[in-house]
Amino acid sequence: MGKTLNFFDQLFERVFSTANQKKIERATLWLSLSGFIIHLLLIYSKNLNLYHSLFDAQLLDDPISAIYTPFSIILVYEIYLLIVYLPRSFTTAVSKQFEIISLILIRRIFGDIPKMDLDVNWFEHATNRQLIYDLLGVLLIYFLIYLFNRHQKKSPKNALSDRLKRFVSSKKAVSLVLLPVLIITSLYTAINWSVSLFEASQNTAIILPDVNAVFYNEFFTILILADVFILLLSFQYTERYSQLVRNTGFVICTILIRLSFATTGLVNILLIVSSVVFGLIILMIYNAIEKTSKKARK
Repeated sequence: MGKTLNFFDQLFERVFSTANQKKIERATLWLSLSGFIIHLLLIYSKNLNLYHSLFDAQLLDDPISAIYTPFSIILVYEIYLLIVYLPRSFTTAVSKQFEIISLILIRRIFGDIPKMDLDVNWFEHATNRQLIYDLLGVLLIYFLIYLFNRHQKKSPKNALSDRLKRFVSSKKAVSLVLLPVLIITSLYTAINWSVSLFEASQNTAIILPDVNAVFYNEFFTILILADVFILLLSFQYTERYSQLVRNTGFVICTILIRLSFATTGLVNILLIVSSVVFGLIILMIYNAIEKTSKKARK
């Protein structure tokens, strides 16, 4: 068992080395710039009637929509960072999940701004209402993440015992499995989306899936399974009730985020906000219990 975990430690350091992270960071930057420019060219070419889209593509109607593409690429990079941070701690991983869902909301805002209807009463149009929900949601979530990270710094840091080292090594193995899953899922959803676009161009009766949920639906489902697997592993390395409840609570946060992709409107924002609020309260209670326990031991 020890040799196997050492192998995963070494493999993790190679795959997620600082040099590789820098390469992926540079690639993300250039892909984001390229995607933004290409998206802008497609929009202006369409507006100049240089080509005609075979399907209803609202993301090709307004230059503001071009911001949607680089944000999508940056989000994939953020998910890569989530996989890198996964072995550090449950708290760090769930904080990164909150950051990802906030960026998804921001990306959705850039996609919805061109759909606004300023000629009607503001709240009569569903897209206008959704924009208000998203703007308020982003502000609230941004503040809640700040509080969460602030309380994360106050969490007690445990000494890296042999048992804890084995647990970290086990989480590194999960990260190594998640990386190819991320790549395969990205390719699958991209191909599936392309096929859907082609079918929609042939048959206008076909409704395209929500572009905001593409890929993230599947990934957060996989992430829930990974979190549950890590939670089960943690039972082997810790017996503290407070830590087990905290870790279980963070899994619930991921489930709430996943459920949000199946909803729209105000319910969507409420589910996301409730996920961050639940995680924040769980962390605050955990810190209070650990602080009390530490005083009692002294």
